[in-house]
Amino acid sequence: MLEVIYVVRHGYRSNWVVDPETGEYSSNIRSPTGIASDPALASYGVQQAEQLATHLHQVDPPVDLIYSSPFYRCLQTLLPFTTTLTEKKGQGNVKVIAEPGLGEFYGKARFDHPSPASLDVLRTHFPHIHPASAEKQDPDPVIVPSTKGETITQLHDRLAYCLSHLIDRADKDSSGPKSLLICTHAASMICIGRALTGVMPEEEGEEDFKCFTCSFTKFVRKQKGDESGVPANWDPKRADDVPDLGWRGGKGVGGGWEVEVNGDCSFLENGEERGWRFSGDESFLKDPNAFNDLANTTGSDEAASKSAATASASSEGVSGKGKL
Repeated sequence: MLEVIYVVRHGYRSNWVVDPETGEYSSNIRSPTGIASDPALASYGVQQAEQLATHLHQVDPPVDLIYSSPFYRCLQTLLPFTTTLTEKKGQGNVKVIAEPGLGEFYGKARFDHPSPASLDVLRTHFPHIHPASAEKQDPDPVIVPSTKGETITQLHDRLAYCLSHLIDRADKDSSGPKSLLICTHAASMICIGRALTGVMPEEEGEEDFKCFTCSFTKFVRKQKGDESGVPANWDPKRADDVPDLGWRGGKGVGGGWEVEVNGDCSFLENGEERGWRFSGDESFLKDPNAFNDLANTTGSDEAASKSAATASASSEGVSGKGKL
């Protein structure tokens, strides 16, 4: 039975811009996948990922299963860890499953948001993607976010639904995994904490679960849950209809979980950086990334205030070391 879930956020990444009227994305640095909104880590983010890898080799219990958002920056963040883990376990014994349900949050829009690269493309960059060969049937995703974006409520329910299925899958795994590692994004990392513990604050922007770049959070299971009452499976033809599993009110998914470590960055050379939180605005009108990256990357509260005065962010980032 699954006992522990580790959650990490991707490292510091390159940036992109989008025309909010046309939905056309662009970036100054070409993405390895050819998708402008699917950037690689910046060189600083690669260093963070290496430091995170060292930490992940020391966790107890050790990592058994690995899931990731299918966006390049998340898989790249895991690469130093999966590479060294392969040296210990041997080729073919380390598998990373790319799950769209763990992917990025985009606010509601009039246009289609970009999707991550296909598994065929990702396999050319990451040797541990499962299945390793296109000759084997790719696993069906648990859930795929709507290309038109999501409300904040839909995002929370999407992560709860995805986690419910991943936990159930692990519990039924004959190899008996005890731990699961997830690499995801800032908004998704916050939602994962809320879905596992069942604690949804009255104000969505409340600072509860920390999500600095390459931060590490650990959840410990209370008890095995009964997921037999889960509603009918999500229907890809009705992507906006995300099932509500009734996880709020302290219930949580999979029997409920307690947070033991929240957004730890003590193993990173420069500690807590590039925190993020919800602002409560679900629109996608002016902030191209729904993350207000200018505020996140300037490195000062003054600059963040100037940025906030000139942009209506769908999710407000607050710069300054150690802040959300």
